[in-house]
Amino acid sequence: MSMNKTDAENDGNTVNGRNGVGTVKEADAGNGEKEAGRPLLEVKEIGKRYAGSSQPAVDRISFRLFPGQALALVGESGSGKSTTLRLALGLDQADQGQVFFEGRSLDQPAVSSDLKAQTGLVFQNPFTSLNPRWTVASIVSEPLLIKRRGERRMGKEEVRARVLQALTQVSLDPRDFLGRFPQDLSGGQAQRVAMARALVRHPRLFVADEPVSAVDVGGRLSVVRAFQGLKEEGKSLLLVLHDLGIAQQLADRIMVMRQGRLVEEGTAEDVIGHPRQAYTRQLLAAAEW
Repeated sequence: MSMNKTDAENDGNTVNGRNGVGTVKEADAGNGEKEAGRPLLEVKEIGKRYAGSSQPAVDRISFRLFPGQALALVGESGSGKSTTLRLALGLDQADQGQVFFEGRSLDQPAVSSDLKAQTGLVFQNPFTSLNPRWTVASIVSEPLLIKRRGERRMGKEEVRARVLQALTQVSLDPRDFLGRFPQDLSGGQAQRVAMARALVRHPRLFVADEPVSAVDVGGRLSVVRAFQGLKEEGKSLLLVLHDLGIAQQLADRIMVMRQGRLVEEGTAEDVIGHPRQAYTRQLLAAAEW
């Protein structure tokens, strides 16, 4: 996606640039009760520059994700959204800034461990994360069989009940799917199995990095509907997407990123209905509705 000079000039007034523009504004109260109380995850001024690069991959990004809220980071490839996600989860080390989980700093090893234990992750290509030699039942139950410090070991019946619940949450009939292998699944079905595996531990935070971009058009709708179901259940969602059309269907708030910076943010209704930046309008024009 290219931008002409006029568009670039119009987008010079980014939300958090270094060119005399100022810093990220705090989230407004546009989501009512979803922004009451303490954030589940809070990111303050995080930044990252990779060795040999003249520009930061992520430049002073801030956001807050509240319990029951769905937040989407949106931008074209190379915009820094996936790096922002990894920094926010403590998967990569930030050069600057702070991250808080339930009000506690991720600088504390115990807090970082809590965040990892309370996060369900889904990545772009489901087939790379599903063991081809395992059945769906084994794949989804695997996280429950990994005993963490301080946790009791689950019995077989409880594990089975959790697996059935997780598959049902993503609209996969356990009777049809428990005995299947990944090669027996369509792209959309495989991604929903990956979602079920991420849900089976009942995480506080559900995270997905481009969950539909590697799925065929037919399977994309089923994955979007599965995420909509999670949103209706009140799950806290942190999503990385390149498509504003899908972000509109899934997110309460949208953050638009370009070249590591935050260009625009607001409620999904405001960003989609009243975009302020030319870059956002360009993403809207390219959206797959």
